[in-house]
Amino acid sequence: MSTYTLLELFGGFMAACVALWFFSMNRFVAIDIPASRSAPLAGLAAVAPAVRAYLQRPGLLASIGLLLLRLSIGGLMIHHGQEKLADPQQFANTYVASLHLPFPLFFAYAAGFSELIGSWLVILGLLTPVGALALSGTMTVAAYQHISTAGLNIYVLELVLLYLGGSLALLFNGPGRFSFDAGIIPVLLVDLSESAASDAGVSSVEAGELRAIPISVNSGSRG
Repeated sequence: MSTYTLLELFGGFMAACVALWFFSMNRFVAIDIPASRSAPLAGLAAVAPAVRAYLQRPGLLASIGLLLLRLSIGGLMIHHGQEKLADPQQFANTYVASLHLPFPLFFAYAAGFSELIGSWLVILGLLTPVGALALSGTMTVAAYQHISTAGLNIYVLELVLLYLGGSLALLFNGPGRFSFDAGIIPVLLVDLSESAASDAGVSSVEAGELRAIPISVNSGSRG
């Protein structure tokens, strides 16, 4: 994939991200969850405040900083994922085999897809904790591999540790307000809370309602 193609894809995804965030934050897009489907997810309403704080905690400047960090980490990590998937056998023989793991080719594919898909999730701010966790996992394994083969060589470890630190920062601090997560998930949580409250009210009314019990009476005459 050429650099121009990557830039075109990146521009399209970022335009969609900004548009969706703008409309959903201004409530122009309404996402409704049927009440019949909200009952199994009613437990998520209890963690809704914590999720909103995680996604909307940073202010404007902090969100801009997180956006720049997401673009930097994700945009550069895509290249490494593409390299692994271009020749997974070579990566398995060179790096994975030194870890003495079973099925090195499988782990080579897992590392490549984790970096490729995780990078796009981080760039878009879509399921950001999943993407940041995928990148953090691959960078942790890479750091261990470098230490086990080359020791504490700063020239070998510096790039891996920078990626690892940036991914962990995104994992702990969230994607910021300029992300798909900040535009979609709070709307879903509001609808989920309203649906759960509505279902709870209906259930309480039904529980306190007095219902007539039908009794069959034999009206046949004797004799």
